[in-house]
Amino acid sequence: MVRVQVLMQEKEREEFRSLAESSGMSLSAWLRRAGVAQADRQNQARRLGSPEALREFFNKCDEREQGHEPDWQEHETVIQASQRSGDSGT
Repeated sequence: MVRVQVLMQEKEREEFRSLAESSGMSLSAWLRRAGVAQADRQNQARRLGSPEALREFFNKCDEREQGHEPDWQEHETVIQASQRSGDSGT
């Protein structure tokens, strides 16, 4: 572990401390969780930010999943049958 000093306004510190306390966390743990969440959001956006990255994502999904993904015509047939019967299937 390393220690990091963060400079902020007193008002910000009190707001963050209050939010941390209401979550049952220390200010340090709350700030760390907020930083990790922000990094995850930015990394996710960056990972899928190009056509190549998106293609790679779908290729990995295809490799991981088993079975057959129905084509649109199959989906449409199920939707129409459900509409005719009034059954949502769920």
